[in-house]
Amino acid sequence: MRVEGPDRPEDSPAPGGGVYEWYTRGLELLRAGSAAAALQLLARAAEAEPGSRSVREALARAQFGARRFAEAAETFRSIVDDDPAEDYALFGLGLSLSRMREFEAAAEPLALAVAMRPGNKDYAAALRHVRATLAARG
Repeated sequence: MRVEGPDRPEDSPAPGGGVYEWYTRGLELLRAGSAAAALQLLARAAEAEPGSRSVREALARAQFGARRFAEAAETFRSIVDDDPAEDYALFGLGLSLSRMREFEAAAEPLALAVAMRPGNKDYAAALRHVRATLAARG
């Protein structure tokens, strides 16, 4: 996946190190609250290792944190397409769709995530929010 535009122009130089370094540094930046900076490294890592679920999950988290909800939804969806039982990716997909105000589309992946992990309070809260929004819209 190529990321161009204001976050990483196409002609920008590759970051130093390899995929593992890009991935671990991206995770560090995510933990530090620098999603946009993490996005640059994780996009490069995902481009180099498109089959890595952990890299794609980190990329989706960075996209979400950088408020690139459509991109995050697409990346989370690719993980779910590969593994429909991946509850965190279902949660991320539903949350991304919710942030895009696509509440009807968000309900199903959130409900599936809750069914897979009924004790997860974050999953349940996101589903309650989506269902309340849908009910309020009538």
